[in-house]
Amino acid sequence: MNVNDRKFIFHDLQKIEGYIDPPDALVFTSLLHAQQKKSLKGGVAEIGVFYGRSYFLLRKAIGNDGDVLAVDLFDLNDADGECRQYERFLDNGKRLDLKVDENLVIKGDSTQLTPDQILEKVGRVRFFSVDGGHMLHHVLADSRLAMDVLADHGIIAFDDTFNPQWPEVTVGVADFLRQHGDHFSAFCMTKYKTYVCRREYLDYYEKVVTQAPELLAFEHVETEFLGAKVTRLHNPMGRRMIYELMIRSGLTNFSERIYR
Repeated sequence: MNVNDRKFIFHDLQKIEGYIDPPDALVFTSLLHAQQKKSLKGGVAEIGVFYGRSYFLLRKAIGNDGDVLAVDLFDLNDADGECRQYERFLDNGKRLDLKVDENLVIKGDSTQLTPDQILEKVGRVRFFSVDGGHMLHHVLADSRLAMDVLADHGIIAFDDTFNPQWPEVTVGVADFLRQHGDHFSAFCMTKYKTYVCRREYLDYYEKVVTQAPELLAFEHVETEFLGAKVTRLHNPMGRRMIYELMIRSGLTNFSERIYR
């Protein structure tokens, strides 16, 4: 990852309203770059776009020539009651000078989508970010959809796992892994996300996470989860507090130093 990539994550991306944590931004980028280096091809997809913070991270990582599918209801209202979510999403792309292919945007309920609708737009998916509805039926539907369109070497990133505010996400991800444990396993966890792949690629992605230069700033803790050994990237509270203080103080240009 070069200096411009880090500037994008720790400075440019912070201007977009959203929730992706710097450790996860570094995991996303490290995994996508590792896939590209190994010529592991496929589209990229995201359920739950909000205003595009993680979407534009995906776009930046794979370049403007890659296919990024965005799925969202795009029905959030501004403070004045007007629904400008989609407009703001497009404006954010222009501000970052990153492409939004509107032919690859689905405005609708992800639980009503079929695998063919995804495959027709981006083909088999190598990285699928699941951050849609946080109730159990949402997670189960979205995980099935992601599984059905995933490339053999694909990754599913589940958001808000183990977040006490959304306990049914934890249940849904655990149910998915218990039901499909013969084929899928978690290989990485952060405070906010759980990363899953097919078992035949488990060793490869585990090695990416443990050896990626950008992830060496974190303590790597081996955790047992549903019969698999998972690398948990620990981000100490002290560092998180310093980072948040710098962001709130407008010191985004220097905040990336916290994660070296």
